[in-house]
Amino acid sequence: MVKNTTKKRISKVTTRAGDKGSTKLATGKTISKSSQYVKTVGAIDELNSHLGLVLSDLDHGKQASALIAIQQDLFDIGAVLALQGSERFEAPDYAAIEFQTVATNDELPPLTEFVLPRGNRLVSQLHVSRAVCRRAEAEFWCLIDSNETTPASYLRSAQYLNRLSDLLFVLARYHGQDDEQQWRGPNSND
Repeated sequence: MVKNTTKKRISKVTTRAGDKGSTKLATGKTISKSSQYVKTVGAIDELNSHLGLVLSDLDHGKQASALIAIQQDLFDIGAVLALQGSERFEAPDYAAIEFQTVATNDELPPLTEFVLPRGNRLVSQLHVSRAVCRRAEAEFWCLIDSNETTPASYLRSAQYLNRLSDLLFVLARYHGQDDEQQWRGPNSND
């Protein structure tokens, strides 16, 4: 018989500890479930879940591998939040995301107007993920604005989310370029 030596991180899912509207950060600090920390973590969790839907429709390859790595990075950002920006844990680097955004965008026709967020299921889910990413970034900036001091890991995490929304937009364009519809603009007669 093989002994399982894997460390248990979550042994009990239902703890009832949050039944009175509070939760604990990894630092041990108790906070309200209506706090900006929880709103920020929730938006990042929602984004990560939407990326899971994207992956269910995306063929395996470089883009899928990149999105799987991004899902790990989003959990790293969650750890940054849970540790309240402690230097024990660094925010992920966004250089690879920025590189992929530029490389993918170089393959696309020039953008002349805003893109309507529509298309097949994959394209639409990429647009939803982009929109949720933008909200997660905004929640992060609200958290930053509400703190007296700003840990460097918070700034890097918000910047990561900013770059990620760019990548998701470019990926939506890449997968929807055959049927991409652009906004007509305010002065259009169409």
